[in-house]
Amino acid sequence: MAGRVRVNGSTVTVLGTQVDPQHDLIEVDGQPVSVSSARAYLLLNKPAGYLSTARDSRGRPTVLDLVASTTRLYPVGRLDLDSEGLLLLTDDGELAQRLLHPSFEHEKEYHVCVEGRPTARTLQRLREGIELEDGFTWPAKVDDLRHDDGCTWLRFVIHEGRKRQLRRMCAAVGHPVRRLIRVRMGPLALGDLASGEHRALAPGEVGMLRKAAGLE
Repeated sequence: MAGRVRVNGSTVTVLGTQVDPQHDLIEVDGQPVSVSSARAYLLLNKPAGYLSTARDSRGRPTVLDLVASTTRLYPVGRLDLDSEGLLLLTDDGELAQRLLHPSFEHEKEYHVCVEGRPTARTLQRLREGIELEDGFTWPAKVDDLRHDDGCTWLRFVIHEGRKRQLRRMCAAVGHPVRRLIRVRMGPLALGDLASGEHRALAPGEVGMLRKAAGLE
């Protein structure tokens, strides 16, 4: 290593020496070196037809195809191939794990277009929980938003994240899903971001996310 690197005034002689960039003084050829600990946080409005994964062995399009980034990003949670809406992409693994852990019970809000017009009793069943093949769903908030040409738009707020949960719930009560859009995840809202577009989170949004995940 030719004695070019020093940590806290001591010359590094062992390759792979561990340092803490937040607390250790690192110098190369006598000049201080700053190591960036910045993380990337992007909010994407996922269109239908894209997989919520970093890569696909079958070569199908993924959400990362919509984002030009030099950072290795990962989706936080998933929206199935046909679903749309808010998806968080980040390289902050600790935050992602916290947001996905069931113990934190982060709310997720969806606008869902279902076939037909559910009755008041059907909506109440959805609120109380539906028995699926993997057990009863937790209670959900369900509101009737509007009716469009044989389709009813419902607003769901849930804490769970089972595979295709809302689609299975609606099919179980006789109202298959035509379209599903996630509009909120915890403190993050989709807003008027166009389909297929993405933006960086503002520092305040990152702070709210970290607070919600217990990482203040």
